Amino acid sequence: MADALVAAAGLGKVYGTDIATRALEEVSFEIGAGEFVAIVGRSGSGKSTLLNLLGLLDTPSEGTLHLRGTESNSLDKRGRAKLRNELLGFVFQYHHLLPEFSVRENILMPYLISGGPVDEAIGARVDETLRVLGLDGLGAKNANDLSGGQKQRVAIGRALMNRPAIVLADEPTGNLDTENTEAVYSLFRTINEEWGTTFLIVTHDQDIASMTDRILELRDGKLVQDVRNAYAGAITR
Repeated sequence: MADALVAAAGLGKVYGTDIATRALEEVSFEIGAGEFVAIVGRSGSGKSTLLNLLGLLDTPSEGTLHLRGTESNSLDKRGRAKLRNELLGFVFQYHHLLPEFSVRENILMPYLISGGPVDEAIGARVDETLRVLGLDGLGAKNANDLSGGQKQRVAIGRALMNRPAIVLADEPTGNLDTENTEAVYSLFRTINEEWGTTFLIVTHDQDIASMTDRILELRDGKLVQDVRNAYAGAITR
């Protein structure tokens, strides 16, 4: 894939030295702009390790990872942080909002970290994000006063604030009921289709995985399946 947004080649990860534990082995794949991908596998299969490597939160023991053409191993800590803030957005199972701040301030946080001025254009970006999230009129509300589903939508908005090319989501619906799970999936799809954002979603939820466009399955640290999804509603576990 010549225009790959993500290109992993022979990725491996080993933890420890005296007693080494191999978490990933020879994982290779490419992902293009705008793809909507699930990463699945049993607990301990290497999903979280892979997500940490893709998110530049950890470094591989072997292999290479290119993000939008930049080889991550060639970057120092500052360079990795810069690329992460420019290119990636993160959504986790727990929202981790700052309760003392408003909805608007929580969404702005990644931009504030980048050090840019909060001008009229940035204010308009927050407004657009609130609209897409279905949170119009709640920008001034304290984050602690929201429902669980609303808090997760604010966390998604925070991930989108810098308009990342890639959103990495780690069990984003694992703490939600069925109604809010469906709402989060629908929101992801809207963002993917309207903004062209690439999504990589680690999930144990078979329903969510079956509705993505592509499934990467890990088993014992190895990539054992990479298939285009026909929405069959069932995946190998």
